[in-house]
Amino acid sequence: MDPTRAESSTPSRKRSRWENGEDKDIPRQPSPKRVPKPKRPKIPDSKPPPSTQPTQPRRPHPTLSTGRLHSVCVPPRTCHPPILPARSVFTYERLNQIEEGSYGVVFRARDTQTGDIVALKKLKLEEEKHGFPITALREINALMACRHEHVVNIREVVVGETLTQVYIVMDFIEHDLKSLLTVMPNAFLQSEIKTLLLQLLSAVAHCHNNWILHRDLKTSNLLMNNRGRIKVADFGLARRYGDPVGVGGLTQLVVTLWYRAPEILLGATTYSTAVDMWSVGCIFAELVLKQPLFQAKGEIEMISMIFKLLGPLSRDSWPGYYTLPLAKTISLPPSQPPQFRQKFPFIADAGIDLMMRFLTYDPECRITAEEAIRHPYFSESPLPKHPDMFGSFPSVAAGEKRRKPFESPPAPVRAQDYKLVTEFDDI
Repeated sequence: MDPTRAESSTPSRKRSRWENGEDKDIPRQPSPKRVPKPKRPKIPDSKPPPSTQPTQPRRPHPTLSTGRLHSVCVPPRTCHPPILPARSVFTYERLNQIEEGSYGVVFRARDTQTGDIVALKKLKLEEEKHGFPITALREINALMACRHEHVVNIREVVVGETLTQVYIVMDFIEHDLKSLLTVMPNAFLQSEIKTLLLQLLSAVAHCHNNWILHRDLKTSNLLMNNRGRIKVADFGLARRYGDPVGVGGLTQLVVTLWYRAPEILLGATTYSTAVDMWSVGCIFAELVLKQPLFQAKGEIEMISMIFKLLGPLSRDSWPGYYTLPLAKTISLPPSQPPQFRQKFPFIADAGIDLMMRFLTYDPECRITAEEAIRHPYFSESPLPKHPDMFGSFPSVAAGEKRRKPFESPPAPVRAQDYKLVTEFDDI
């Protein structure tokens, strides 16, 4: 989620006491006193008469003889951690609202026990009619499965006063790349772009190695701190992939339009990691241009812009094109050469080659994250800059404002209107 927009409130949404800042202790009703049960009278034990047969010696218990406190067939208790209840959201102090999206509201809060600043994402469950949403379960599962230095860290899940108040606690990051690109006076340097792209590729490769598709990579979902390190966030559309893909295939309502791969635009129901790599290529281009690459208003315009940039489409460039559901409904544009060099005139040939391997028609020929990390573009001059050498910016999500420059005094007015201080004036 984009953690930089101004605080907004939705009138139709019921706000909890924690969102209103009422973080006091919840009054609890006194528990009723237990009534002691009447004691049953003891019945004297009727012991049987001692038998005259000789008793056999009792065999020692295997666990006692070996010194174990548990059975051989059952692992020790340390292998089964106790199930603890979720903490209350009132253990966090609400600071400000960051952003409200389709699936939740993000707040900045402080842990009252440790003092850590965190981000709390409240899931929108008020209108759910079929229990806990599958998108929230997928997001929590994906965040727990993809723990990485460049993936936002999930800390815990806390609850409010009702069953519809569930919050995901994550690390707070100061910026997101989309808002940072809008406030920066100049675009990132080539050395800085290489550093950011390498961090993104390492996170995407880690997710793909754990069989997780993000399916919504964009600059507003890439968080960046003041130490030059980015974190991939917002796994609301993420899911596991593989065989089988499920009844009916995968959904097409994924990935923001400007970062959506052509196979999804043409109705593909089976796709893989290549859709994330197309989004990485769009992010790469946005870092270079300081603006989105495809700013389309609809899917048809998006497809035409892709055809214009990538050049002519043929059976050799994309053999599976004519098998897509919507391929017959679209008329191909006239043949024209690719426009990569005209679009990116200040990138070296290795950078153009990497861009073209990200943004290629055939998903089978699209470069993978691990292959992109080893591309020659990252080993040529200028080399990637160390993250600690990045500049810092005020965090809009934290309520910080850019310091205004010092205003110089105005120029002197005309001489006849200007009064000089003399020794006869009273100061």
